[in-house]
Amino acid sequence: MPITSSQVRKVAQLARLELTEDEVQLVSDQLASIVTFVDQLGEVATDGVEPMAHPLDIHTVVRPDTEVPGLSREQALSNSPNHNDECFLVPPVMAR
Repeated sequence: MPITSSQVRKVAQLARLELTEDEVQLVSDQLASIVTFVDQLGEVATDGVEPMAHPLDIHTVVRPDTEVPGLSREQALSNSPNHNDECFLVPPVMAR
């Protein structure tokens, strides 16, 4: 399925990207390659193959959510180069 330049421009506009004509052509070619590869996956014979959520036979893929003790305030601030014994002090990121 060919990807047109107008489709790439539309997606770029939605993503708030400014692309040059060379970039539009490059992205069109790259997306066309991706779509061609995905189309090839549709040709794989999957009759009799059950859908799966994980490639390995794992029943529980997440660890149990258990409460563990955290750091005390003193421990957390012990390696901080700049603190006031209550919280971390960092340089301002926005001018007032």
